[in-house]
Amino acid sequence: MAKCDVCGKDENMPYNCRHCGGTYCADHRLPENHDCSGLQNWNDPQGVFDSGFDDSANSGNSASRASRVADKIPVNTGTGGPLAYFRGNMTYTFLALMWLTFGAQIAVGAIFGSELMRTLFVLRPYYPEYVWTWFTSIFAHGGLYHIAGNSIVIFFFGPLVERYVGSRKFAILFLVSGALAGLSQIGIQILETATVTPFTSGVVGASGAALAILGVLTILNPGLKVYLYFILPVPIWLLTAGYAFISVFFLSVGGGGNIAHMAHLVGLAIGLAYGQYVKQNRNVSAPSKLEFGGGGPGGPGGPGGRRRF
Repeated sequence: MAKCDVCGKDENMPYNCRHCGGTYCADHRLPENHDCSGLQNWNDPQGVFDSGFDDSANSGNSASRASRVADKIPVNTGTGGPLAYFRGNMTYTFLALMWLTFGAQIAVGAIFGSELMRTLFVLRPYYPEYVWTWFTSIFAHGGLYHIAGNSIVIFFFGPLVERYVGSRKFAILFLVSGALAGLSQIGIQILETATVTPFTSGVVGASGAALAILGVLTILNPGLKVYLYFILPVPIWLLTAGYAFISVFFLSVGGGGNIAHMAHLVGLAIGLAYGQYVKQNRNVSAPSKLEFGGGGPGGPGGPGGRRRF
């Protein structure tokens, strides 16, 4: 039994929209009947999904152009191919890049030494002009537990945000929030440290982006139920408030180990601000619960901390 997200009707056999993730009754199951957020991706002035049989109907839209480019790639990216999960899905693409980067960190460090690894992947206060590290540091991580924690959050919550805002805007949110979170962390290190040296710790990790994702969902639906440690159901606003409190506390009193609390706070603030923008301009809301087999932010109960490295 579930309630329709539009009319609140109880349904024994509800429909789950694969485009926006919502739950609907028979009267509102069609995308055009529940103001589906996925309609924005179809360039259809009447707001109706094309059947998919007439290629000319979408000849001018960006999705079709992307499909034509993908068709030229000598790898099967179709629904049955090995890259099917990455087709039009930036969440899984970023997850793959995170794990590939983590493997590259290990390989480069083992073969060429830690200094080259840090130059390529670690955003350091002594070298802020290494612009590539603004972004490579988002995908690099400080250990297996670190990357696993961030991966759990992005895997469960990333697709929800991507459905609402679209893949392109989701990618921009992820990269901008991740980069600004890292830059804010090294900025506060520069202010707090009398002398910054090449050996001063830098930052790695996608938790700034992960907390931005949580921030967006907190604004769209603060009552969304998530499972802390896969066991304890809590509203997402409480989880978000907990991270904000912890970050502010350690920034105020110092300490906190090797966790980059300023990066957490900035990523969360960006997500909250962007979530408010989306809500005001598109009038959308998140579903009342997750439909991932009872999953939630999982593992450690939330994002693996963006690490000083």
